Amino acid sequence: MKIEDARVIVCSPGRNFVTLKIVTDEGVTGVGDATLNGRELAVASYLADHVVPALIGRDPGRIEDTWQYLYKGSYWRRGPVTMTAIAAVDTALWDIKGKVAGLPVYQLLGGRSREGVTVYGHASAPDTESVLTEVARYVELGYKAVRVQTGVPGLQTTYGVGRGRMFYEPADAAVPSEATWSTERYLAHTPSVFARVRDEFGPGLRLLHDVHHRLTPIEAARLGRDLEPHRLTWMEDPVPAELQEGFRLIRRHTTTPIAVGEVFNTVWDCQQLITEQLVDYIRTTVVHAGGISHLRRIFDLAALYHVRSGSHGATDLSPVCMAAALHLDISIPNFGLQEYMRHTEETDAVFPHSYRFEDGYLLPSESPGLGVDIDEALAAEYPYKPASLPVNRLEDGTMHSW
Repeated sequence: MKIEDARVIVCSPGRNFVTLKIVTDEGVTGVGDATLNGRELAVASYLADHVVPALIGRDPGRIEDTWQYLYKGSYWRRGPVTMTAIAAVDTALWDIKGKVAGLPVYQLLGGRSREGVTVYGHASAPDTESVLTEVARYVELGYKAVRVQTGVPGLQTTYGVGRGRMFYEPADAAVPSEATWSTERYLAHTPSVFARVRDEFGPGLRLLHDVHHRLTPIEAARLGRDLEPHRLTWMEDPVPAELQEGFRLIRRHTTTPIAVGEVFNTVWDCQQLITEQLVDYIRTTVVHAGGISHLRRIFDLAALYHVRSGSHGATDLSPVCMAAALHLDISIPNFGLQEYMRHTEETDAVFPHSYRFEDGYLLPSESPGLGVDIDEALAAEYPYKPASLPVNRLEDGTMHSW
């Protein structure tokens, strides 16, 4: 069996997605997600111009060799564009491997380690009273874990608070929109939100919060201590992760668990954080960390140091990536949580899939391969729309992490 064709499909059914579809000379196909939010066309070009020509004629069964070929062979290693492109190829090849074997991908990864994948939803609202209603909505749907984000008094917009229910897409303009941020207002407000939520829903509901890289280590340590009485499952991305030494300071001052990694691309990005046990959950994901093959390496390393998985799963990951994540989630021994932001009806139609939500869990497909595909004819009805992520400035105009 040889790779006969590979197509890069860019579409926008509610938001922009990039998908790679590999076709073999025996008619077996596989799909991989290649979406990099706000930089979609960079990955599409990398795939079409540099990767696809090198795939034609290769044996699709040689997944590891192909991964090494694309990683080592490019010389310019790592980085989000390169690793997202590699992830698309790797995921599509696992899809083909499963179809050839007649097995769902998780069976090729060692089979089930659990019955279902625990997921968390996003409850967001402009104020505390409204967010209580949103948390209740997720509880009624059966969720056992909920991420809570609210507006901050005095700020017009805040990361994580969407314009509608159940769906949140921050990429909102061709040229990045600008928001205003105040760390002081945020630190003063956030602990009171979780006090109300915990009081309303009791100790059983798992609560999470995303800081989104906006604090310094000492500010994050202060927030972590203020949140300790409310027993969060994790505080996500408290600081920018370039300076990994900063996590050591946070660790010294709070027992609130830390999750990090959605912007990481390789095992080397998180090696220190894992081996020094500076985080509790690693949030790297299939599409941005080199595919199923490489993400499994990251999770295997994490398992040695009592670090659990908590993969990113926002709407900028297509159902192709979510399907791949579920096969990995259900097979690894150190699974923690899986983020699950529901897609729009248009997205679900373009990417027909057979994974399903049930009583707080996502269940992977039992079909051979990943159990997801792309309807290319329908995808063509949703052309690409330029959309960028916002940027943040402090109240005095200083550029700040969004």
